[in-house]
Amino acid sequence: MSKRLAQMRAIPSNDWHIRDVEALCKEHGLTCSPPRGGGSHYKVARPAVPDMLSIPFARPIKSVYIRKPVQMVDAVSRA
Repeated sequence: MSKRLAQMRAIPSNDWHIRDVEALCKEHGLTCSPPRGGGSHYKVARPAVPDMLSIPFARPIKSVYIRKPVQMVDAVSRA
């Protein structure tokens, strides 16, 4: 388990930035796409799986939007 994943799991209400979510995704093989056309949410997905998360990049990122990618990383690591 990466240090960032452990920290996000332990303290999801910390002052997280979208770059932290991007780094977590990169470390664990998830895609994190920036908004297109003036949108406000990044898209987090797993390759070959239709489920996708939308995460707002406005700060502060609420803890629910940190818990979701952590759960997705857990699902990927179990597969």
